[in-house]
Amino acid sequence: MKNVKILHFPLLFVFVHACFAQADFAPFFYDNGPYSYNGNMALFSLSEDTAVGTQIYCLNGSDPEGQEVRYGLSFDPGSKEYFRVNFKTGNITLVEKLDREKHDSIDVLVSITDGQSKVVERVTVFVMDANDEKPEFQNMPAIIDVLETTESGSTIYKVEAVDRDTGSGGSVTYFLLNPQTSLFAMDRNSGVLRIKSGETLDYEKTKTHFVTVIAKDGGGNVNGKEQFMSSSATLTINVIDAQDTPPVFIGTPYFGYVYEISVPGSEIFTVVAKDGDVGSPNPIQYSFDNGDDGVFSINKTSGCITLLTHPMYLKREIFNIKVKATEVSPEGRLLDSGVTTVVIRVVDLNNNPPTFYGESGPQNMFQLTMYEHPPEGEILRGLKITVNDSDQGANAKFNLRLIGPGRMLRVVPQTVLNEAQVTILVEDSAAMDFEKHQFITYKLLAVEIDTPERFSATADIVIHLLDTNDNAPKFSSEYYIARIPENSPGGSNVVSVTATDPDSGPWGDVKYSIYGSGAELFLIQPASGIIYTQPWATLDAEVRSKYNFYVKAEDAEGKYSLAEIFVTVLDLNDHPPAFNENFLEKTMVIGAPVRIEAVDQDAEIPNNVIEYAIMKAEPDNNIFDINVDTGEIMLKSYIKSMAIIHNITKQSDCTWSLVVQARDRGQPSFSTTAVIKIDITEATQLSGGPLGSFLMQSRNNPLQIVGLLAGVISLMVVVTVIISTATFMRNKKSNRILPNRRVRRRKQDPWNLSNPFKKPENPAEKFRVEEEEPEPEPEPEVIVENVNYNNNISNVVRYWPSPPRAPCPPPPPPPYIQGERHWSIPTVSATVAIKPKKKPVMKRQDTVNLALVSELKMRLEQKKMLKH
Repeated sequence: MKNVKILHFPLLFVFVHACFAQADFAPFFYDNGPYSYNGNMALFSLSEDTAVGTQIYCLNGSDPEGQEVRYGLSFDPGSKEYFRVNFKTGNITLVEKLDREKHDSIDVLVSITDGQSKVVERVTVFVMDANDEKPEFQNMPAIIDVLETTESGSTIYKVEAVDRDTGSGGSVTYFLLNPQTSLFAMDRNSGVLRIKSGETLDYEKTKTHFVTVIAKDGGGNVNGKEQFMSSSATLTINVIDAQDTPPVFIGTPYFGYVYEISVPGSEIFTVVAKDGDVGSPNPIQYSFDNGDDGVFSINKTSGCITLLTHPMYLKREIFNIKVKATEVSPEGRLLDSGVTTVVIRVVDLNNNPPTFYGESGPQNMFQLTMYEHPPEGEILRGLKITVNDSDQGANAKFNLRLIGPGRMLRVVPQTVLNEAQVTILVEDSAAMDFEKHQFITYKLLAVEIDTPERFSATADIVIHLLDTNDNAPKFSSEYYIARIPENSPGGSNVVSVTATDPDSGPWGDVKYSIYGSGAELFLIQPASGIIYTQPWATLDAEVRSKYNFYVKAEDAEGKYSLAEIFVTVLDLNDHPPAFNENFLEKTMVIGAPVRIEAVDQDAEIPNNVIEYAIMKAEPDNNIFDINVDTGEIMLKSYIKSMAIIHNITKQSDCTWSLVVQARDRGQPSFSTTAVIKIDITEATQLSGGPLGSFLMQSRNNPLQIVGLLAGVISLMVVVTVIISTATFMRNKKSNRILPNRRVRRRKQDPWNLSNPFKKPENPAEKFRVEEEEPEPEPEPEVIVENVNYNNNISNVVRYWPSPPRAPCPPPPPPPYIQGERHWSIPTVSATVAIKPKKKPVMKRQDTVNLALVSELKMRLEQKKMLKH
């Protein structure tokens, strides 16, 4: 037995141990209450405005054995799945939009498992309301009919609106849009619409009213913000007409007339009335209330008033008749009525139009003869006009007016009653011009004012104007421009002027005359206005090319006007070119040109434009060139030295004779020739020291000489200023009062710019500069005889001005003398004066000096021409 226990004890122990090892407890959720966001979602609530994707809860539980748990979430079959859970963390996320108005709670199956055991619980999630719904009208928009007699304050409609939200967001209040201008009032809680106290409906004023009702909730939170929602709808109120308005007369006030030709039964006037209740009008019945005196009757249906007797038996001129219009109900009862006044006037018949009378009875044309331009305001007494209308009262009242060209005349009076004497006055004297209107025709019109017929009458007023001399002759132009060739024979026509005088008779005849400083060479035909030259006149463009004078046009009484005449004398090529001398001697230094000049006395280009040409040269014809425009003669470019010239000619003196032609560019062209003797020499050093060398070196640059003189003068000025300053400073330091001394000026010798390094007998002494004298010496007259037979002139007279003298400025140019030309050669400091003495025998040194001086003058002249 003992062994058996031992054997069975271990077996029992093993069995018990195995039972304990196989025991497993299920996991469980934590229950943290309804306001917790983790646990088992028991009693969990969620607002419907929660955004999709929001983490709304976290499942939380545990396993007794400490094993890892996993979470699950599911819905009933067919239900919408609003949430999703993370099986590891237990986080629950919203995946569908919530709407409390559709589902206010959601059943969810949540589970927890440790892999062995699984616990599933059913929980309900409550969806909380958010104010996201607008109130919805249940009976709007609507159309209702309201009788216009509905009393003030009466209820006419009840508006209903529902908001599906809960709480304050589900409460609805009502308002009217623009309640101040509305006839209606709204109860904000019940939605009852009433007519405002003190207001009534009137079909005749407004047939339809449009009322906008606003339904507004009490507000609530949406997405964390308070929000109010509202809706609006329109209520159309049709006003139903009621029989509450009396008849109304149309077209008042009423006026009727009884004329002298009216007969009994004549229609005088018809009144018209309509029921004020236009929605459902009743028929109207007419009758007299009073004032008809038994002489008028009225049709009770049509309202036509007729005359019952002859106008001659009427005792009054004006009748004020009261006419009544009464509504008749469908049953035939008389209802509301209205009264108006019809004024009937007994008047004379307007059967007489206005009529114009003259001295002999009715007349429709009046004529008058008078001079033009009478004084303004003058009465045309020759017109005796009377106007009359035989009717009485308003029928005899009419207006007078004149109809015609412009406002020359005016009629008085302008308004007439029955009869008046008509007066015609001058209004615009200037317009009454014989030259514009030899006769003037006006219509005198009389038109009735207050009559339906508007009778009228007309009369013609014809005024014959007589002419007066009221116009001066007038030229066709303020000035005339004429051109005439020079050398035209005496009596040649220049220009024809025309002036007209619109006056008639002898006042319109025009006579012409000319006067002025330029008119002495011209005549004018007094009748035709043709201007021509004097028979003895000779026009020369070189003497005077412009004439200006006045022409006068005058009538018989001395009224006149002026025009200006401008005459231009056209230049003809009637002067050939002319040289100063027909035989010239020139000295040419190799490399420097010599210049000749011819003058053409024609006044205009191209007649006075000269071209130069070398016609012949001896002993060789191909050594010189000449500038066509300036007349400068120069050696060919390949001639650089005297050796080349000696190779060309065997003569030792190197003297050439040239025949030079000067031809103008006019049509026809004229020409003249001159013989030029040219002595060619080579440039050598001037004897006499540095000054001669400097002049020789600077012959091509005259500005260098000018610069030297300016430098010397500037140096002298500086030295003078220094000496004066030193003297002033010395006297200031000595502080003495210097005696007043009279300064005597010694007569100074004239400046002598002769070269100090040369002897007086040297030919370079010609460069001496003399001081300018106060009065210039008389100019010598040089007469040159033209020996060329193709020059077309016998002799030429020239006046040569005396040359300017340094250092004073050059004298003013000599006055212009017709037919003569003055020639001067400007230089910088001095000119070589022409001595009217016998020509001395020139040495070679003198020839060189003259050539240099000639070249220097030429360059200075070119410089001056370029500046101008």
